[in-house]
Amino acid sequence: MVEKYRPQTLNDLISHQDILSTIQKFISEDRLPHLLLYGPPGTGKTSTILACAKQLYKDKEFGSMVLELNASDDRGIDIVRGPILSFASTRTIFKKGFKLVILDEADAMTQDAQNALRRVIEKFTENTRFCLICNYLSKIIPALQSRCTRFRFGPLTPELMVPRLEHVVEEEKVDISEDGMKALVTLSSGDMRRALNILQSTNMAFGKVTEETVYTCTGHPLKSDIANILDWMLNQDFTTAYRNITELKTLKGLALHDILTEIHLFVHRVDFPSSVRIHLLTKMADI
Repeated sequence: MVEKYRPQTLNDLISHQDILSTIQKFISEDRLPHLLLYGPPGTGKTSTILACAKQLYKDKEFGSMVLELNASDDRGIDIVRGPILSFASTRTIFKKGFKLVILDEADAMTQDAQNALRRVIEKFTENTRFCLICNYLSKIIPALQSRCTRFRFGPLTPELMVPRLEHVVEEEKVDISEDGMKALVTLSSGDMRRALNILQSTNMAFGKVTEETVYTCTGHPLKSDIANILDWMLNQDFTTAYRNITELKTLKGLALHDILTEIHLFVHRVDFPSSVRIHLLTKMADI
């Protein structure tokens, strides 16, 4: 489902309009620099550069003009000196313009490979453009960063995600409630790929997407469960509260990490005196 609804053109992309308009300007003026796209997963980095490539090249020349490698391909120093070097160094006959090398998940490349790549980028700028895509900018050596124009893709906002999800829901005829949509957006935390995956698995498992089925499918504690846990901890004696929480954890298979994360948010919402709240948060941090 993720690949089925992957945007095919730059106009299909829903977010980061400022970045898209800049890249569009580069393309229209035929001045595309080397690019470095970074940010959390599921925010449209790969889709953006693939849409650019489709705009730059016709279908029949795509294979000869674009080299795409990701972390599943071997990208050690030998590959940089071998296939990447030979692809970048061969000129295009009968066609003006440049070739495009897309290195997805470039932060998984070794330090040696990145060092070898910087020389290749420098040497063949005339007829080849490189696009590096990564999640963590700190894992790309400074020498490569300085040779590229950097764009940060931040997590998507709910306002951008909901219309796109509604489009998919309509196309796939999914039975979804309003609180189900809210739960999807909350749990995916700005990652479109994750939102679509949760939507697909919840729909296949339960046939209806509601807040409860989404939380159950992902194994995330329900808001009502968290409210109960907090209620037990504040109003019951230790033994009862401990027994109830342990039973709930075992019954629903909840992870302690998820419970703590949710309770942390809940503690901020409940009207505690500041000293009590600070004490609670400190103790939770110790766990």
